[in-house]
Amino acid sequence: MIARLLRNVCQRAPSLLYRVSLMMKPQVVFVLGGPGAGKGTQCSKIVESYNYTHLSAGDLLRAERAREGSEFGQLIASYIKEGKIVPVEITINLLRKAMEETIKGDEKKFRFLIDGFPRNEDNLQGWNSVMDGKADVKFVLFFDCGNEVCIDRCLERGKSSGRTDDNRESLEKRIQTYSQSTRPIIELYEKLGKVRTVDASRSVDEVFGDVKAILDKEG
Repeated sequence: MIARLLRNVCQRAPSLLYRVSLMMKPQVVFVLGGPGAGKGTQCSKIVESYNYTHLSAGDLLRAERAREGSEFGQLIASYIKEGKIVPVEITINLLRKAMEETIKGDEKKFRFLIDGFPRNEDNLQGWNSVMDGKADVKFVLFFDCGNEVCIDRCLERGKSSGRTDDNRESLEKRIQTYSQSTRPIIELYEKLGKVRTVDASRSVDEVFGDVKAILDKEG
């Protein structure tokens, strides 16, 4: 069943890619960090001050999971509950569709913060395979934060977020996945000189001060 669903995604890809190629090429900043590092909060502040559109891979997946009639909803739900990484074909399809619709609505909105992606080597290979030549990755904005701080923040957030994965059991699985799968991606981009690191253990405003300095310098 999973194989059939993923084939359907791949079969839809060419027409989407063709339409994207006719528009302005997206300029992308990957936003990475552990669960609770403040990625979403900082992305919201960036959007307020800079001409970026925030795309959260997790939010897109959760929206697709909740969408009535989604062919991927049940599959996505099971991966999220277990703290596992959703198959790359699904995530990239959602990201590509969101970028396409944003640019189609306003050609000037071609700069994107992609939050929570790529989360592992499979994500990165999938992105390179599908989006090579279709989008430019400017750099990785890395929010570096200790595990305990991240867990405490998520547990606090879970009191009001309604997210099924904001509980200690899921968080420990998510942090293990992040350490084993996402950190190597950050290290890979570091070797390419494309990582901009921010100490995310501080207050929101202190962190954003560093983020502004990075974005002002990068242009």
